[in-house]
Amino acid sequence: MNAALRLGQDADADAFITLIGGCWSEYPGCVLDVDGELPELRALASYFAEAGGTLWACERDGRVVGMVATRPLREDGAWEICRMYVAAAERGTGLAQRLLETAERHAADAGAQRIVLWTDTRFDRAHRFYEKRGYVRQGSIRILDDASKSLEFRYAKPIRGLVVEALDAAAAASAERRLAEILIACVEGGDTLAFLPPLPLERAIATWKRVSAEVAAGTCVLLAAWLDGALVGTVQLDMGTPQNQPHRAEVARLLVDPAARRQGVGRALMLRVEQAARAHGRKLLTLHARKGDAAEALYRALGWTEAGIIPGFALNADRTLADAVFFWKPV
Repeated sequence: MNAALRLGQDADADAFITLIGGCWSEYPGCVLDVDGELPELRALASYFAEAGGTLWACERDGRVVGMVATRPLREDGAWEICRMYVAAAERGTGLAQRLLETAERHAADAGAQRIVLWTDTRFDRAHRFYEKRGYVRQGSIRILDDASKSLEFRYAKPIRGLVVEALDAAAAASAERRLAEILIACVEGGDTLAFLPPLPLERAIATWKRVSAEVAAGTCVLLAAWLDGALVGTVQLDMGTPQNQPHRAEVARLLVDPAARRQGVGRALMLRVEQAARAHGRKLLTLHARKGDAAEALYRALGWTEAGIIPGFALNADRTLADAVFFWKPV
């Protein structure tokens, strides 16, 4: 039976404090000083109501086993996810995802364009949970002057519609696992992309770690696409061209999660990568696609010019030879 989800109340104070204290106790150095540092926990529902937000609690057998809150921020269109905690015994049951989706849906219904959250740098399980759900690290680490000597990562993602953004090195690193999942899904669906199925997760993650390093070195622009809050696509602008080609860049690894195709994601990524090329002073773009792929039709529709075909350039998923079509486009 699912835990019962309801609005949080000020009367839940002791239960919330017990839940948070249990979660903090899993990490060395985390000190919960309620009256000295977090007095709002004594009346948390009122605290969030005064901020224009909402608090939820999940109960099982009369005990609070999960909680989450959200509130609007002063940033234009941004809402924050706060006080997201799940009891250890409830992890892996889907409760955390249920709580997060409840808060995200409430924020979206209230007009949020973007969701942000802060999480302690020690809470590594939470990082993986948020990253799997499309959040990426943004901005500087926040330093708190508290007894726990807390350092916090800021995570964020767009929540409404189709949005394409460039990822910096920190964001790229935090997106590695989700991008690896998209890559695996594309390869399993027949898009070879220099890989053959089955593609192990470890190898896929290693691929994105190399990309993150290139982003950090300034030789690659990594774009990511979100559709209604889900990270569903990516493309790269490879600027690591030879010394005599400073005006050229290569577009590489256009990926769209198979579950999110035919919704304009690939087109949005390709238009945005052209903008990125112009911003970096690149006037000529090149790329190649497997002959007959949907990507080939997209490139032609977007005005790319065919340069030629190389027969038997790569292997299909069934190990037969596939032709490659090379394209170029001035920007």
